[in-house]
Amino acid sequence: MATWDDVAKIASALPGVTEEASGQGGGRAWKVNKRGFVWERPLRKNDLAALGKAAPKGPILGVRTADLEMKEALLASDADVFFTTPHFDGYPAVLVRLAKIRVSDLRDVILDAWVTRAPTRIVTAYLRERPVTGGRSRPRTP
Repeated sequence: MATWDDVAKIASALPGVTEEASGQGGGRAWKVNKRGFVWERPLRKNDLAALGKAAPKGPILGVRTADLEMKEALLASDADVFFTTPHFDGYPAVLVRLAKIRVSDLRDVILDAWVTRAPTRIVTAYLRERPVTGGRSRPRTP
């Protein structure tokens, strides 16, 4: 459902975001204030070994979460979309199967990730101007 073009469009539209080559694997990463919040994250050899036959095919997005509690909430919300590997144990991030997530949900996940990494003054100004849509509450500010 979602594509890398969707990720780039959504992430790049947020204030202060830059798109850079990821340090690992040469994929793309989106950063705010030099802090990554979403990135291309193909599965690696160790990931494939850990996941076995359950390893998904297709594009995988890494997404920073506010904390481990939010990570667990996302993992519990939709196992077809969100997953993790042992590499991310104890780290506030999830992996997203792009082919399984709706663009509207991707937008929410990217916005939440951006909120966790962007400077508070930029987040506050952005959220003040942004209307709440679809009954969804605004992400919490840091």
